[in-house]
Amino acid sequence: MFYQYHDKLTETPLEQADRSRLTVGFVSGEELAEVAPALGFASAAVQACASMHKYFRSGVEVYDDYTFTQLRVADPESEDSRHCCVALFIKRDLIVLVDVEDPDNTIRGKFMGVLGRYTEATATQEKLLYAFFDALVQNDTQFLERTGLEISALEEDLIHNATDKDFNVDILDLKKMLLVKHNFYEQLLDITEELVEDDNDLFPDGELRYLANISTRITRLREDVDSLSNSVVHLQDAYQSTLDLKLNNTMKILTVLTTVFFPLTIIVGWYGMNFDSMAEFHWRFGYLYVIVLSVVVVAVFWILAKKMKWFK
Repeated sequence: MFYQYHDKLTETPLEQADRSRLTVGFVSGEELAEVAPALGFASAAVQACASMHKYFRSGVEVYDDYTFTQLRVADPESEDSRHCCVALFIKRDLIVLVDVEDPDNTIRGKFMGVLGRYTEATATQEKLLYAFFDALVQNDTQFLERTGLEISALEEDLIHNATDKDFNVDILDLKKMLLVKHNFYEQLLDITEELVEDDNDLFPDGELRYLANISTRITRLREDVDSLSNSVVHLQDAYQSTLDLKLNNTMKILTVLTTVFFPLTIIVGWYGMNFDSMAEFHWRFGYLYVIVLSVVVVAVFWILAKKMKWFK
């Protein structure tokens, strides 16, 4: 489906489109294959739109008269971490988005919303690209703020020793979400920086300030994500230190108890030798004597341990 601005945004078949006007399109892979020869798109680029790339940073291909890339969009807060993907062809006075994998029309909805912002008098290729990239990151400031508050809440739980058994899982989930966002921003920076370079002269001179602005904004978002990622790493280190401290305290208590009750082992070994000459075996109060001796020895060592503050 292709559109041009006349008195209003008008659906226009490509063969009837005025090539001197700004033309935008959102097409399927099958539609792309039909119009690619007329638009001069390379077959390799068309074939690359058949499936979504495995990684976010799939690269930006710069041809003589157009630029091509795949754009993956992810919602890291969704339960299934579902990724959408479109291919993007940018030519002088032409923008074509290809539906690679957009099952619920998330990206299409954003793109059509962008087209509706402008009129024939105000619409330019650069403004549409700026508005589209801006729509992809419009809610990210709130996402980063929520994530920062979540990290702060986990830090408070850690300080007050109120962590639960899923604490480490929560940390790993945060790391995964932030990594997805980092890769997403890196991908957008690859695209916007390549467009700002404008090696194939797609934009009129002096009309790159919008793309430069969105590139700067995405850079700030990436830096915020990296800052949050560092906070998560520090939080994980602090949690691990807390676990190590608890383990050390447990081992200390076990060591003290072993030390306190070790004399009993000596007493047991001593009287376990069963020599006939040991008077306690034939003494009427020998059993009671050993009991009292054990209690006294343990009590003495317990008092020594308390005075030497072994339990702190």
